[in-house]
Amino acid sequence: MRTYYFDTKDGVPVRDRIGLEFASAAAAITHSKQMASKIRRENPSGDVDRHVVVIDESGKEIHREAIYPA
Repeated sequence: MRTYYFDTKDGVPVRDRIGLEFASAAAAITHSKQMASKIRRENPSGDVDRHVVVIDESGKEIHREAIYPA
């Protein structure tokens, strides 16, 4: 299992310092999609520049999920 971090960014990043363990990058990306969907449901309008960014253990960005797609 590897640890992935889920930052949110909309100009100023909000860093995930704890992370979550997933068996694969694909599972972490699926989680980021679920996070974005939950944020949209809880707050239906927002900045189109806001994203959930998936960071792997090495600090590399592996995926960027738009919370409010254009």
